[in-house]
Amino acid sequence: MVMDDTVCIVRVACRLAEFFREESCGQCVPCREGTAWLMKVWRRIESGRGIPSDIPLIESICAGMAGMTICAHADAAAMPARSIVTKFRDEVVHHIEKRSCLPQTCKG
Repeated sequence: MVMDDTVCIVRVACRLAEFFREESCGQCVPCREGTAWLMKVWRRIESGRGIPSDIPLIESICAGMAGMTICAHADAAAMPARSIVTKFRDEVVHHIEKRSCLPQTCKG
């Protein structure tokens, strides 16, 4: 994916989490539960109800998913979530603290 700075990374994370949750077959508990929890937490942050402990919660969920399932679906779901909280932490924190996107994002 290629995005510019007008894209809300929290919205991207939420959509990715929704995709991975929908595509999970549900056979493995770490994937079934992990994708559901990632979706729930990202939705909470996106809707302006996020709390500071959501960031370590996302990291913890990802740690419990990666390498713990039959296929690579859980790994694929955990990687972008982990990368987003690592590389775009300031934007995620802004979303939680200000309950909104950065001023230049979410124009649509």
